[in-house]
Amino acid sequence: MPLPYQWQYRLDRWKSTLQRFFGSGNQQPRPQLCPNCGSLVGINVTRCHNCGTNLKFSMAAVNRSLSGVFAGPAPVTTALLVVNLMMFGVEWMALAAEGGGGGLSILWGMGGAATYRLGLSAPYGIYVQHQWYRVITAMFLHGGLIHIGFNMMSLMQLGPALEELYGSARYFFLYIFTGAFGFLVSSFIGHYSLGASGGLLGLVGAMLAITTKRGGSYMRELRSRLISSIVILFVLGWMGMGIDNWAHGAGLAAGFVLGKIFPDRQPMSVRERQIANALGWLAGIAVIASFALMILHYRDPLPGQA
Repeated sequence: MPLPYQWQYRLDRWKSTLQRFFGSGNQQPRPQLCPNCGSLVGINVTRCHNCGTNLKFSMAAVNRSLSGVFAGPAPVTTALLVVNLMMFGVEWMALAAEGGGGGLSILWGMGGAATYRLGLSAPYGIYVQHQWYRVITAMFLHGGLIHIGFNMMSLMQLGPALEELYGSARYFFLYIFTGAFGFLVSSFIGHYSLGASGGLLGLVGAMLAITTKRGGSYMRELRSRLISSIVILFVLGWMGMGIDNWAHGAGLAAGFVLGKIFPDRQPMSVRERQIANALGWLAGIAVIASFALMILHYRDPLPGQA
């Protein structure tokens, strides 16, 4: 049975990327395009003659390599989807190893010691054990199939449009920063929480900001629909539906502020691209460091243990 066109395209891109990374030996050297400014440069040069960017070890070069692995119009959104699904599998296996995660609990009942060790946003862990990485790792954990299902559908609805508008680097920073800020506020209030919805509300906040900067009937209609959805979500939270309104509200507010600050377009100049890449890699380093710290502290004593 042949693969769908989009997945065949992705496989071809992944194969081409791996060949470039390891070297195929059969391809003739070609002139290069600068990953930062797009200028055509020589075969053997290491820096762009136009903007001075290192062609091998700069943020822009690494960003281009990653976009080749996660091919498609929204590589960061695709990567976030993959990592969330992978972490859900890790979460389920950790629960199973402790004797949980069976039956219908996989739908909406996953929690306990395993999720705490995997980086649940928890006031004790953050403010007593000083495990600040939890505000990021909690973004990739979910309470069950229903939880992750709704969140990932929302991510695929909201993410690609904003990633195309802002560019992958700024979009990634927006998602990680707003989600982490949401959990920071939520944990300060005293809530234990997890899920991608803080970052998702950050995307909604950015979209709201965009509608306030642009005129026209479509923007007014979009703003009205977004506000209606937000109100319904917060009402459900106030009704005790297990929704963390503090994380949602803080993520929404942070996204709105960033949406006001960011231009409603992809970076245009070399300077703008450099700043955007720096923001994206700041978020990337924070995510990698957070998961590394989670692994290092995985066996730390749980609250109440000696």
